[in-house]
Amino acid sequence: MGTQSVQSVDRAVTALEMLAACGQAGTGEIADHLGVHKSSATRLLATLADHGLVEQDGTGGQWSLGFGLVRLAGAVTDRAGFSGAAQALCDRVAAETGETANVAVLDDVYAVNVTQAVGAGLLSPHHYLGRRTPGHATSSGKLLLAEDAAATRKACRDLGRYTDRTIVTADALSAELAQVRDRGWAVSDEEWEEHITAVAVPLRLPDGTLEAALTVTGPNHRLRPEDFARMAARLAALASSAGRWR
Repeated sequence: MGTQSVQSVDRAVTALEMLAACGQAGTGEIADHLGVHKSSATRLLATLADHGLVEQDGTGGQWSLGFGLVRLAGAVTDRAGFSGAAQALCDRVAAETGETANVAVLDDVYAVNVTQAVGAGLLSPHHYLGRRTPGHATSSGKLLLAEDAAATRKACRDLGRYTDRTIVTADALSAELAQVRDRGWAVSDEEWEEHITAVAVPLRLPDGTLEAALTVTGPNHRLRPEDFARMAARLAALASSAGRWR
């Protein structure tokens, strides 16, 4: 592969990582981030769009990640039936709780939601599938970081604020993760999105290895702090009944 081809691949990955971090961006913004002319960025994005890796909101609109990435993520996580078991578990959790359920894995310092089932409740969140979410601000991210010291150290270098409740100091995050390890579950109390709360429990293989996190997410008037422990226990019971996990 020639130098120019390698550079194109590097730019494509950089563009995808930018969209993963910011959610949406215009062609000009992406071009500036890549350090290329807008026409070059347009061609690159068009190629990614042809493969479903990015999508544009109308002609000349904002770019965001495409669902083609979910397909690729599914291929990565389909080892030994992981994807099918995770989707079946999400479907059951959503049906029984009425809230949106996700299974997430750790990617660097982020939690990536690889399967999802939308709950029947009014205003159920529905936009998490395939998203790379901040580890320190989400319940699944905290659950996964709590058992990965190296990822935690890296996450502490850049604790971005998303709401006025987001943890933004290394000491506070360390204390939170210690609590997660102690009680065995994690929460996000309006820390990533205002008015949205979430609870996560571990999905462990029979040998105790942490494979993923199971999360339910809902509006704060339905999933309240006083409900967190009860929901965690319910999720743990559902996870253990899935067969793959304990």
